[in-house]
Amino acid sequence: MSSFHQLAYHVVFSTKYRRQILLKPNAESIYQYVGGIIRSLDCHLVEAGGIEDHVHLLLNIAPTIAVSDVIRTIKANSSKWINQQDFTQREFQWQKGYAAFTVSYSQRDAVRSYIQNQEEHHKTLSFEEEYIKILTRHGIPFERKYLFEQEHLG
Repeated sequence: MSSFHQLAYHVVFSTKYRRQILLKPNAESIYQYVGGIIRSLDCHLVEAGGIEDHVHLLLNIAPTIAVSDVIRTIKANSSKWINQQDFTQREFQWQKGYAAFTVSYSQRDAVRSYIQNQEEHHKTLSFEEEYIKILTRHGIPFERKYLFEQEHLG
C-alpha cells in the first residue's frame, strides 16, 4: 500500500526588528531563492508574498522533515544569500521565531489569495496588528510583550 500526504502550511516571519528592508525590486528574487531552498528539502512552495517587513509562505512540507527544520533552513540560507546580494545597506537578519499554521486543501486558494494581496491588505493594517489577528484567529495564546524583538538604540 502507498502512503499519501498533503501537508500544507501557512508560515509567517518578519525581518529583524521589523525593519522595512525587503524592497519591492528585490522581493521576487528573494521569493525565487526561498523556493529553491524549499525544493532542495523535497518540499514545494505554493505561494510567497509579503511587504517590506515580513513574508508569508504557503508551502507543502514533506512528511520526513519537521516544520521547524524547514523554516530554520529557509531563514538561515536566505539571510546569508540576501547579505551576499547587497540588497540592504546593513546586515540582513530575520527576526527570531515564526508562526506556522496547517492549511486544509479546501482553504488553500483562500490562503493563496491572502498572500497575493499583502500589499493591499497592509494599506490599513500593520504587520504587528496582522500577526496578532492571525494568532488570535487560530486560538494561539501569547503575551504581547514577547511577540516582537525590540531594537535598543543608545
